[in-house]
Amino acid sequence: MDKASEGWTWFDTPSEGPGRNKDMERAFARCLGGTDGALILRHLRSVTLDRALSADTPTPVLRHLEGQRKLYVYIAGLVERGRKEA
Repeated sequence: MDKASEGWTWFDTPSEGPGRNKDMERAFARCLGGTDGALILRHLRSVTLDRALSADTPTPVLRHLEGQRKLYVYIAGLVERGRKEA
């Protein structure tokens, strides 16, 4: 296993370099940076990060929710970085 794939670092969003797309970040900030975008992000957060499941939740449901949470964090990160670039 190479160093880049060890541990949890592969979850990290690239801060610079070829993995970072500043045009995409700015586009997400334009689309979701206003009042309506904030409403959308609040809703997505409420159905992903703020959602708690019971102890007897089946594994596939837990994995699905975790994927949704990762996508929310990814989108929110793009918006935040795009705002800083604007």
